[in-house]
Amino acid sequence: MQRFTPAWERRRLGRQRGVRLFVLPPRSPKLNGRVERANRTHTEEFYEISPCPLSITQLNQELLDGERTYNTVRPHQALGYLTPQELLARNSSQQEDPKCH
Repeated sequence: MQRFTPAWERRRLGRQRGVRLFVLPPRSPKLNGRVERANRTHTEEFYEISPCPLSITQLNQELLDGERTYNTVRPHQALGYLTPQELLARNSSQQEDPKCH
């Protein structure tokens, strides 16, 4: 199993699939701060605690489980210590049904 795909090959595969590549200038955290924070969270809360090596099937299942935990169990400081699911439910319940006049 190949574990590393060279950059030129990733670009070629992306072009074949119609994926647009946006290259950020080096040392520009203000342009990708949210991505960097997400990467840190995934590293600390998933990759550092997941057993390795996993098969692709096992890794996909672990990723799905981690995503479920992230969205339904783990409180988020930026959301007032609610989970994304709780915030969505709260916001959905606050919306009134449109009234016809």
